[in-house]
Amino acid sequence: MQQNNSTTEFILLGLTQDPMKKKMVFVIFFIFYLGTVVGNLLIIVTIKSSRTLGSPMYYFLFYLSLADSCFSTSTAPRLIVDSLSAKNIITYNECMTQVFALHFFGCMEVLVLILMAFDRYVAICKPLHYPTIMSRRVCTILIVLAWIGSFIHSTAQIILALRLPFCGPNLIDHYCCDLQPLLKLACMDTFVINLLLVSNSGGISSSSFVILMISYIVILHSLRNHSAEGRKKALSTCTTHIIVVIIFFGPCIFIYTRPPTTYPMDKMVTVFYTIGTPFLNPLIYTLRNAEVKNAMRKLWHINITSESRR
Repeated sequence: MQQNNSTTEFILLGLTQDPMKKKMVFVIFFIFYLGTVVGNLLIIVTIKSSRTLGSPMYYFLFYLSLADSCFSTSTAPRLIVDSLSAKNIITYNECMTQVFALHFFGCMEVLVLILMAFDRYVAICKPLHYPTIMSRRVCTILIVLAWIGSFIHSTAQIILALRLPFCGPNLIDHYCCDLQPLLKLACMDTFVINLLLVSNSGGISSSSFVILMISYIVILHSLRNHSAEGRKKALSTCTTHIIVVIIFFGPCIFIYTRPPTTYPMDKMVTVFYTIGTPFLNPLIYTLRNAEVKNAMRKLWHINITSESRR
């Protein structure tokens, strides 16, 4: 990576400098990260192993869990390791790599959530055309386009980051590298770059949130024509998706759609959508989804039975 400055490393200040609190950070976020990886891997293995979870909704849920695991991995391991270190140094190249990974998997999660909303819209509003519109070939093409879109977005972000010259202090008042805290260290007028950041990340977050909420309003409105049982099942699924959308997009919009100013709550807000949301998603999709829970029980029962026969 070519750097437009003489800075070769940064120092991450993390969530706290207090030694006792850093130990608490280690314990809390180690549990959160372990739960995120185990929970999402359990969903991935269950969907891949179960014949009953072959619908497009679970096909997209598979990729959402994959994106969640990678998204959390882009920040959580360093936060956990740094909480045990006295001086948290990250090289320039590592910092740029983290910016790319954070936005790549974050954008992937955004696009998969949109695909899941589109799937529910077709299933509820166009049920007769659902098998044709949401064929496996179409779903595969949509996922490939989501990967491509994520790559384009993260490439745009890394280009902005590489344009920032650093010639002064190298202390990042954050636990990870992202454009917002890096803008504070740049020795240039960052108005244009921040404008591009807001139009890119902020625009994607805000427009995606609006599109998703409108789609779910349309879906809920169309449920009037369904039977009571159909309404109950569709409402349960849509409610789950709406909860995930709100808890993910709320913090993203707060961080990326504002002038280059920082607030004391920024780090905790970032923690919520980079570590908290990937941890909560498996819980939300399993606790509120009977099909996933039943598939997990069957998978668990098959494994126990095969082990006992040995």
